Amino acid sequence: MRRWLTFAWIAALRFLGEGRMQTGFILVGIAIGVGVIVFMSAMLTSVQTNFTNRVLSSQPHIQLQPPDEVARPLRQRDGIVEAAIVQRPTQRVLALDQWQTIRARMQARPDVVVATPSISGSALAVRGDVSRSIGIVGIEADDYFRIVRLPDYIVAGEPRLESDDILVGLDLANDLGVTVGDKLNVASGNGGNRVLTIRGIFDLGNRGVNERNTYVQLRTAQSLLNLIGGVTDIDMTVTDVYAAESIAQDIGATLPVKAESWIVTNAQFFTALWAQTLSSLLIRSFVGLSVAFGIAAVLVVSVLQRSKDIGILRAMGSSRGKILRVFLIQGGVLGFLGSLLGCLLGGAALFAWYRFARQPNGDELFPLLIEPSLFAFSALLATVTGVLAGMVPAFRAARLDPVEAIRG
Repeated sequence: MRRWLTFAWIAALRFLGEGRMQTGFILVGIAIGVGVIVFMSAMLTSVQTNFTNRVLSSQPHIQLQPPDEVARPLRQRDGIVEAAIVQRPTQRVLALDQWQTIRARMQARPDVVVATPSISGSALAVRGDVSRSIGIVGIEADDYFRIVRLPDYIVAGEPRLESDDILVGLDLANDLGVTVGDKLNVASGNGGNRVLTIRGIFDLGNRGVNERNTYVQLRTAQSLLNLIGGVTDIDMTVTDVYAAESIAQDIGATLPVKAESWIVTNAQFFTALWAQTLSSLLIRSFVGLSVAFGIAAVLVVSVLQRSKDIGILRAMGSSRGKILRVFLIQGGVLGFLGSLLGCLLGGAALFAWYRFARQPNGDELFPLLIEPSLFAFSALLATVTGVLAGMVPAFRAARLDPVEAIRG
């Protein structure tokens, strides 16, 4: 095989083979560093994807609502203000003006996947002597379930809504002592009153949501909240979830609605996500620097130990370019071989973690996402780092004077 190798490759591999102990130690160091990067990257991607999916599967990407009511000071004909102190009015449940037209315009946008109307308001759920304050959400189930994947969280019953059906959260069902098939008396502050049958019980993993949110058919909510033919919200999903805020701002600037994206309503989540990403990036950067300095240190020692060999090669006619390539190749080979070992080490650590890290009931903590591109990128990054780390010792070796190097 060596007959197909150039002089620089033959010399580089021979130097690495002669210093087996040094080569072995640096390969182990690189493997540990790359393994840490692979493990942390896969874990961070899995955690963020899991959190994001949980957030997005329980709420729309963008929600359009009527603009807030604003009180204005009274003025006389000559412009004099009669009431200088103006208090913000209590916000009422208002219908979205011309919601059918707005929905049609949203559905025609290329960056919107689904746009569906809904109506939300407060009510009181009564079961015998027990009552609880609840939030009524009236929906068109077929379209709404494409936005909020409520069927995935049903723990009892079925996600089907007729005119006299209601879906309730697990904690609310426990508080009221009800189960699937039981009746609930639901009354709103507007005088609406309906006796509804519990068709399904859901668990969204949030106690506050499970205690308050309930879902009924759109027309049922319109009757309860005295908004016949009206809706309070238009819920949407978009093609790019991380562009939701810019899309919401564009919609708010062109239509008389208040557009809120999931990015704004989950600001704390994004702050935590950003802090987690930044800390992981810093750790991986420092690990990469330690790998680079380790490769550079080994190659510097190699240059010092092989000064006479380098001098002889230079005296036999080897150019500085060839000597330079010898040590750059060494750095690249160390980085590449170390990255392969590191990918195996990181993959084994991920498999072990996934195998033994479990919830108390034995279920997985969250789905582990391992992308093949992560291993390819890690190998490429380690190889490039090795080449860059070998540049300083390579230039040092190339500048050695052959006579002084032979004399030692």
